[in-house]
Amino acid sequence: MSTFEEMWDIVRQIPPGRVATYGQIARMTGRPRGARLVGWAMASCLADMGVPCHRVVDRSGGTKKAFDEHMPDGQRFLLEAEGVLFRPDGTVDMERCQWRPE
Repeated sequence: MSTFEEMWDIVRQIPPGRVATYGQIARMTGRPRGARLVGWAMASCLADMGVPCHRVVDRSGGTKKAFDEHMPDGQRFLLEAEGVLFRPDGTVDMERCQWRPE
């Protein structure tokens, strides 16, 4: 299994209404300094792969502008549709919405 496939498999486990950080996914794959690699893996997702890459945010709960190429505030729109809560500053409420697998 490739590194990207391993990351995609983890992201597929994030339930609707929850988010994970790039660093969190990196640590789960045994690459604690691999957050940027996770970003590349998410950017290379194709729509038909079934990877909910919109559920991956930065460590502060920030969304990425890459989604805006397809629709303004696209990532936020998708997350809010799943029930993810945002703070007044526009970041995800990580205390309430971060995925914590058992």
